[in-house]
Amino acid sequence: MKNKYLYIQTFGCQMNVHDSEQMAALLAGSGYKTTDNLKMADLILLNTCSIREKAAQKAYSELGRMVLLKNQNPELIIGVGGCLAQHLGSRFHKRIGHLDFVFGTHNIHRLPEMVAAVSREREKITRTDFYKTVHSIGIYAPPATGTASAFVTIMQGCNNYCAYCVVPYLRGSEMSRPPGEIIEEIKKLADQGIKEVTLLGQNVNSYGKNLEQYLNFPALIRKIGKIPGIKRIRFTTSHPRDLSPELINCFSAEEKLCRHIHLPVQSGSNRILNLMNRGYSVEEYLQKIDLLRQACPRISITSDIIVGFPGETQNDYQETIDMMEKIRFDSTFSFKYSDRRGTAAEKLEGKIMESEKQRRLKLLQDLQDEHTLAKNTELEGSRQELLIEGKSKNSENDLMGRTSSWKIVNFKGDQALIGQLKQVTITKAYLHSLRGKLLEEVGNVD
Repeated sequence: MKNKYLYIQTFGCQMNVHDSEQMAALLAGSGYKTTDNLKMADLILLNTCSIREKAAQKAYSELGRMVLLKNQNPELIIGVGGCLAQHLGSRFHKRIGHLDFVFGTHNIHRLPEMVAAVSREREKITRTDFYKTVHSIGIYAPPATGTASAFVTIMQGCNNYCAYCVVPYLRGSEMSRPPGEIIEEIKKLADQGIKEVTLLGQNVNSYGKNLEQYLNFPALIRKIGKIPGIKRIRFTTSHPRDLSPELINCFSAEEKLCRHIHLPVQSGSNRILNLMNRGYSVEEYLQKIDLLRQACPRISITSDIIVGFPGETQNDYQETIDMMEKIRFDSTFSFKYSDRRGTAAEKLEGKIMESEKQRRLKLLQDLQDEHTLAKNTELEGSRQELLIEGKSKNSENDLMGRTSSWKIVNFKGDQALIGQLKQVTITKAYLHSLRGKLLEEVGNVD
C-alpha cells in the first residue's frame, strides 16, 4: 500500500503550533505520515492566523503558489484551517479556486472525516460551526522522539473583546478543560520523557471559570508541579487585568514554575488602553510588574505592544515609550495596528498613516533592542540551568538550550545532552541569544 504524506504549514502563535501537532496526530490514524517536502505531499494543510494582516497575506501567498502543485497532481488535497478559515468560511473557496476544504477552529476533530469525503467525492467542503464543547482541545499529540518540551492546551476562547482583536469571534467563548484530563495528559507526556510543559490558552488567568467544579489557574499549576518527571512549567498568554496575587505568588512558591511571564500591555497610554477595552490602567499594570519583581527578583518579563492604534497621538506614543523606560522589558513583540473586520476598532476614527506607524514602530523597536541587550549583558558571568532543546541554528557544532527565564543559550556540547537539564556559565551576551560554557559540576543557579 502506497504511503500517504501530510504537509502542514503553521502561521501565528503557539496555540496554532499545538493545533497543528494535534492535526498530525489525528491524521496519523488515517495513515498519513508527516513530511517537510511539499512536493511529496498527498495532503496539504495550512493552519492560518488572522490576528494581523501580515499573517493573513502570507497564507494567501502560499496558497497561490500551490496551484502549480494542484495542476501537476489533481489528486492532491489542499485544506485550510485556523482563524482565517473561521473568518472567511466558504468565501475562501471563491478566493482560492484550487482549495478543497475549509475548517474552523472548533472543527479539528472532523479532519479525518473531511479528508475522506474530499478524497471520495471531490466536492468542496466548509466546516466552521461552533460547538458547546471544543472536541479537539484534548487530542493527544505524542511528542517527537528526543524532544523534552511539549504544549498542553488548558482552555480555548476569550471573553475579553479587546477592540482590535478577532479572537473571541474566531475561537469562541472561554472553555476550560477539566483539570483531570490535563493532569493525565501531562503524566503521559512525562512518561515519554517530557520535562517541560507550556500551558496554552488565550487567557490562562481565566482558567476554571466555566468548570462545574471550580479550580483556578494557580491551583492547577500546583497540581502539575507535583507530577514526577516534570521539571519546568510555563504558560501563555496572560491578561494583565486577571493577573491575581495568588498567581504572582506562584513565581516564588512553585519551584517548577519558570521565571518568565509574557504579559501583553499593548500601550502605555491610559486613553488608548481605554479605547482598546483592555480593562486596566498603566498604573495598575506597573503595580503588577512591581509585585512580580518582588515575588521573583530575576523574573523575565516580555510583552506585546501595538503602535498606531486609531487616535494615537504623539503624546500617547510617548507615554508608551516612557512606560518602556520604566519597566525595561526583556523583549517585546511590537506591531503596527491593522484593521480586522468586525472589530470595534475598525470603526474608530483617527486612523494613522502607514508611514507614521512605521516610524513609531522603528523607534520603539530600537529602544527595545537597547533594553534587551542590556538585560542580556547583566547575565554575563552568571550560572544558568538550561533545558537543552537541540542543535543551534547558528552552528552545527553547537547545542542550544533555554534558561528558566526564556533566554536562548548556544554552547559546545555532545548531542547526547539533548533533552537534559545542564548548567552553563554565560560568557557573552548578544541581542537575540547568549553564549555559554558547559559546567560539569553541579552548583547553585544564579
